[in-house]
Amino acid sequence: MKTNLKKLFAAALAVLFVFALSACGEEKVPVIGISQYGEHESLDNCRTGFLQGLQDAGLVEGTDYTIDYQNAGFDDNIAKQIASSFSANNVALMCGIATPSAVACYAAAEDKDIPVIFTAITDPVAAKLDSGNVTGTSDKLAVEGQLELIRALQPEAKTIGILYTTSEPNSVSAVAEYQEKAASFGFTIEAVGVSAQSEVTQAADTLLARGVDCFTNLTDNNVVGVLPAILEKTNEKHVPIYGSEIEQVKKGCVASVGIDYYELGRQTGAMAAKVLKGEATCAEMPYETISEYGVYVNYAALEEMGITLPEDYAARAIDALA
Repeated sequence: MKTNLKKLFAAALAVLFVFALSACGEEKVPVIGISQYGEHESLDNCRTGFLQGLQDAGLVEGTDYTIDYQNAGFDDNIAKQIASSFSANNVALMCGIATPSAVACYAAAEDKDIPVIFTAITDPVAAKLDSGNVTGTSDKLAVEGQLELIRALQPEAKTIGILYTTSEPNSVSAVAEYQEKAASFGFTIEAVGVSAQSEVTQAADTLLARGVDCFTNLTDNNVVGVLPAILEKTNEKHVPIYGSEIEQVKKGCVASVGIDYYELGRQTGAMAAKVLKGEATCAEMPYETISEYGVYVNYAALEEMGITLPEDYAARAIDALA
């Protein structure tokens, strides 16, 4: 009996020893914490493109990295909580999608010097994300291109309405640029700011009451999040909305000079891959912007508004619904 017990005890020790050796020899897979400010198609496309960019660089999920994806639901406090949890878990890299998430990630990562990659940020300088262990991609709007488009499609228009969130540096910066450049195209800007998504549709009513000839949309998350509700109001009043990218045009905006958010995310993923591979640090890579803009149109929405696409735009337009 004693001999059997000794054999069992020895076997158990051997198993524990092998397990201990394998555990010691096992390399920890780096974790990428992705904080997305909220769910709408543009930001979702950024995330999908980001993951594709990692794969394009030869990295394999589960072997070279794992993903911890969190969504803040357009809540700044939740974005801060997500960033704090990433920091507490010592993730290898944080990816902030949209300004509030990126700012929260950088604040939580700074003391530990965790690298932060951002995407879908219009003005990284205004957001104070242009120095330190942080970099990424900007979705800066093609403001002049958009004003040219509106003038070409609505030759008699005088006033453009803009809805924006007063606490989003991206939106404040974009509104200022529109106000600066609008006069050169014969426009004035009517801008109404909100502090929360619940105020957006009422702000849209305010702009319609002021008699604006059209709206131009920013990449403002609170506004984009309720775009279908805004479109119901503007369509009823026969006032067109110009989007800032293809997904907004798919939803019913008449046209846009904008970017492809999937490609923006893919560009961001390529930058993150360099960090994970040790080829570069965030501090060594200046933030990047998309160099080419597309002209996206919704032919059904244009027809509904009685707008004819000029030949020069028609020749290079991309049908958003195709």
